[in-house]
Amino acid sequence: MRILVVGAGGVGAAIASIAARRPTFEQIVIADIDAARSQRAAQHAASDRVVGTRVDAGERADIVELARSCRADVIVNACDPRFNPPIFEAAFAAGCHYVDLAMHMSTPHPTDPYHQIGVLLGHDQFAASDAWADRDLLALVGMGVEPGFSDVVARYASDHLFTTIDEIGVRDGGDLVVEGFAFAPTFSIWTTIEECLNPPIVYERGRGWFTTAPFSEPEAFTFPDGIGTMRCVNVEHEEVVLMPRWLDPGRVTFKYGLGDEFLDVLAMLHKLGLDSTRPVDVRGTAVSPRDVVAAVLPNPALLGDRMRGRTCAGSLVTGTGVDGRPRCTYLYQIVDNEWTMREYGHQAVVWQTALHPVIALELLGTGEWKDVGVRGPEAFRADPFLALVAEHGATWAIDERAVR
Repeated sequence: MRILVVGAGGVGAAIASIAARRPTFEQIVIADIDAARSQRAAQHAASDRVVGTRVDAGERADIVELARSCRADVIVNACDPRFNPPIFEAAFAAGCHYVDLAMHMSTPHPTDPYHQIGVLLGHDQFAASDAWADRDLLALVGMGVEPGFSDVVARYASDHLFTTIDEIGVRDGGDLVVEGFAFAPTFSIWTTIEECLNPPIVYERGRGWFTTAPFSEPEAFTFPDGIGTMRCVNVEHEEVVLMPRWLDPGRVTFKYGLGDEFLDVLAMLHKLGLDSTRPVDVRGTAVSPRDVVAAVLPNPALLGDRMRGRTCAGSLVTGTGVDGRPRCTYLYQIVDNEWTMREYGHQAVVWQTALHPVIALELLGTGEWKDVGVRGPEAFRADPFLALVAEHGATWAIDERAVR
């Protein structure tokens, strides 16, 4: 399999490093508008099968030309979701399969954003599903860690642990600390602002999708293995859109455990209008406030040597178990920053995000995952995916909880 990774930031570079260790991939081209960054990512991967080059992720024709010249089988979108449309369209035009880690961005309802859906996450991608199927192409969307791994373990729970599912609650937290900074995000602040300050989506059977106010439904969730209890709140996320399409849950939510300080910072950015992507005039120059915030904060991909702790991602599934009794199970993955830095030279959050698309690509390459159209991770059997997790040195686990 020949893959083209568009975006050589933290996640794109980690995808190249992980894929370079797997024999399934004949060639890995990593491309970015900053050619020097692509070259650094390729050098870090330390494999003659990895090539760094330049591409403009905002230019569909540029991506198509590169995909054809390197004879890519799959285009992997490792960019911020604002670049999804041109990369998604370029893959279709070039006749390549497509994998992304976050879906097309939503648009809040114009008059009632905290109750009604405007344009749902991924709407235009799902609308194109039949066209992709007609060309015998697959667009695998939301294939990171969350969404991605969280969807895979939800499918595993549906297949093996539960006969009926009342609720799937994706819960993300950790005990990561960045030393030497008053405030430093561990993942793209641009994407984090988008997820956290958009109206969160909730799904309920019989009602469908609806929205709430940011940071709604706070709960104290205890993360396993000593990470501890964190306040988790609703944010917008793809799992809520994806899981009901292929599973049959009564309710789906996604909640982050970001910590009170992080939530306070996000609230203040929103209050000041610094979360906006609409350009403002600054001494004759059009500048996006959110881009300014991202520019002044440290690059999370470069903070690995200052980070310590672990990140945890997983799905809490409640319902009726296969034995006919009520069941509450958290299926999760914990990744330690010290290990990822030592083994791969990438910090834990970007490495964990990058691992799962590589596993999915390998299953597509071997034919164990096979489909056409626009599909989410839960559309495929979880067993072969989870079997490959350990081959990368990672783990996943099941934590049985008391039924409330």
